Amino acid sequence: MNIRQASQYLGVSPDTLYKYVYEEKIPAFKLGNRWRFKKSKLDQWMEEKSTMRETRDKKKPKAARMAVGH
Repeated sequence: MNIRQASQYLGVSPDTLYKYVYEEKIPAFKLGNRWRFKKSKLDQWMEEKSTMRETRDKKKPKAARMAVGH
């Protein structure tokens, strides 16, 4: 996927995606002078982020989870 396709797939702007790439927050690679993304790697990254959030939320006291709508 290119930047435009990946940003649409993830539901973020291309500018945000570029920011994540340069901060090395998201898996990407350069092909020539263009950033590319593998859908399977993006899916894996999203799953890891989702699991991390769920684990972090479970550690919060119930009142804190309720305050943020969980």
